[in-house]
Amino acid sequence: MSRKNKDDGFDTETTFADMNVEGFRWYSPKPKNGTKNVKHKVSRKEYWQMVKGAYLAILPYFAIFLLSMGVVIALAYLWLK
Repeated sequence: MSRKNKDDGFDTETTFADMNVEGFRWYSPKPKNGTKNVKHKVSRKEYWQMVKGAYLAILPYFAIFLLSMGVVIALAYLWLK
């Protein structure tokens, strides 16, 4: 009984997700669809505007966190008083 040419029926060529992830050893920065990845140089002013925008985007979540922690501390104070 030879198993050389036995077809198991398993498909070993099927991909469910793109495994070309930046940071992996096998990452290939070649873009799909024929578009080019162009790195833009960012000026110092633009960089700080992006940093400011990131902080402004996080600010509402941080405010909600502080408010909820204040409520928890106030309830704990009243409960343990």
